[in-house]
Amino acid sequence: MSDIDVATPLTAKDFATDQEVRWCPGCGDYSILAQVQKVMPTLGIPRENIVIISGIGCSSRFPYYMNTYGMHSIHGRATAVASGLKAARPELSVWIVTGDGDGLSIGGNHTIHLLRRNFDVNVLLFNNQIYGLTKGQYSPTSEEHKVTKSTPFGSIDHPFNPLALAMGADGTFIARSMDRDPKHLQQMLLRANEHRGASFLEIYQNCNIFNDGAFEIFTEKGTKMEEIIFLEQGKPLVFGANHNKGIKLDGFKPVVVSINEGDSLDDLWIHDEKDFYKAQILVRMFDDPSIDNHLPRPFGVFYQTERACYEDVMTMQIEEIIAQKGKGNLDKLLKGNETWTIN
Repeated sequence: MSDIDVATPLTAKDFATDQEVRWCPGCGDYSILAQVQKVMPTLGIPRENIVIISGIGCSSRFPYYMNTYGMHSIHGRATAVASGLKAARPELSVWIVTGDGDGLSIGGNHTIHLLRRNFDVNVLLFNNQIYGLTKGQYSPTSEEHKVTKSTPFGSIDHPFNPLALAMGADGTFIARSMDRDPKHLQQMLLRANEHRGASFLEIYQNCNIFNDGAFEIFTEKGTKMEEIIFLEQGKPLVFGANHNKGIKLDGFKPVVVSINEGDSLDDLWIHDEKDFYKAQILVRMFDDPSIDNHLPRPFGVFYQTERACYEDVMTMQIEEIIAQKGKGNLDKLLKGNETWTIN
C-alpha cells in the first residue's frame, strides 16, 4: 500500500492501485470494482485493516486492484483462507471475492461451511453463469440446455440457486444486487459491511465475451421494471413500470396481482428481513420467464438475523480454558503419549 497522510480523508482513488486493470473491455467487474472503491472510504476503516481475499477466476484479480492488504489464493479456497485469517486476526475487515465457478463448484463445500460457522466476513459472489477465465465452459449456475464449449449439445445439469444454497447453510445475511445498478450495489455493500456475521451478496455480473446478456432482462430499461422487484424493509412488494403490480401470498404461494384492480397496497406482502420462512419463498422466486404465474426476480436483502460469530466463540472458549487450566505446553503435547515410533 502507498503511504498517505492518515489525517486526510480517504477517497475512492486511495483504494485504487497502480496496476493495470486487466479485464475484458465492457466486463461487469469494472463496475463492481468502482462501487467497492467508492464505498470503502465511507466505512471508517483504515486501509491496513482491510483485506481482500480471492480464489481463481476473472473476479479473483480483485486484490491486485484494491490498495489494501489482499491475497490471491487458490481455486475455491478463498473462504477457507479467509476463515483462518479471521480466526487469527478478528479485528480485520475481511472481504471475499469469488465467482459462481470458484465459490460454488470446487469451493462449494468451503462456502457452505463458512456460512454455517458465521465468521464475520463479507462474501461477494460474482455470478455471470459461465467460466470466463478458462474461456466459456458452463458453470454451476448456467441454465439448463446451455450450449458452451464443454456442453456442445446443451447442459443437462440442474443449476444452483445461490441464495437458496445460502439459506440452506443458515447464512445470517443474504442479499442480491447487480453490476449495472451502481446505487443499489453500493447500498448492498454498505448493508453487508454493517452486518455482524457472514454476509453473502450475490452480484449479477455480465460477461460480455462468453455470456453476454445473461441478465439483460433484469438490467435493460425496456424490461427491468417489469422483471425485477426491489425488497425494502417494511414496504409492500410492488413492481412494474407504473408501480401497478404487486405480490401477495395465496397460502404459501406468491402470486402477481394488479393494484387497484381488486387488490390494494394493504393486500400485498410486506417485506420483513427477519422472517426466515418468507425468505425461503423469496429465494425461490427464481423461475423461467416462460412459465405460468411468472414472478419478478427479487433484489435487495432477503434475510438477516443475528447469531454468534465463530471467531468470538472460539476466543471465549480459549480464554475460559486458559483461565481454568493455564496456557498449554506445546513441547509436552508433542512428547505426550499419543506418539508412535515407526521402524
